[in-house]
Amino acid sequence: MKLFEVRDPVHGFIQFNEWEKEIIDSPEFQRLRRIRQLALTDMVYPGATHTRFEHSLGVMHLATKMYDAIVSSNKSLLESKLKYDEAGLKRDRQLVRLSALLHDVGQMPFSHALEKTTPHEDYTLEIIRGPLKDKIENHELNKTNYKISADEIVALIKGDPKILEKRVF
Repeated sequence: MKLFEVRDPVHGFIQFNEWEKEIIDSPEFQRLRRIRQLALTDMVYPGATHTRFEHSLGVMHLATKMYDAIVSSNKSLLESKLKYDEAGLKRDRQLVRLSALLHDVGQMPFSHALEKTTPHEDYTLEIIRGPLKDKIENHELNKTNYKISADEIVALIKGDPKILEKRVF
């Protein structure tokens, strides 16, 4: 599997695979480059200029580190109690990565200040189920290895136990 990487000022190098790259390269994700994470905070703190794009890559990176730490310290428990095997752990790792990457894809400018009037979580779920669905479900890496659906990503973002069942996260 071919890996790509970007240099992040906070997290160092962040790696992603060709499937994730295709999602990152999509117009739906690229629009996050123009949305500031902290709205107008840089007017008071000039260094506070990072974007939702950088934030989303960082969230994917940190979620992966957390998932890997959980698996590393609890692998025998996951195998015995939840019947995980290596393929299941790899699949859920990819599901966690995609969910973390896409958790803010529906964010709007000033979204936290306008949360009561602009339901960005709803926009996120609709973008994942709509314009990004094909990139998620029909990429060769997914079709061959994971079979992750857009609805599963939405379920993880929402924390829907009906779809997630007894998964580690």
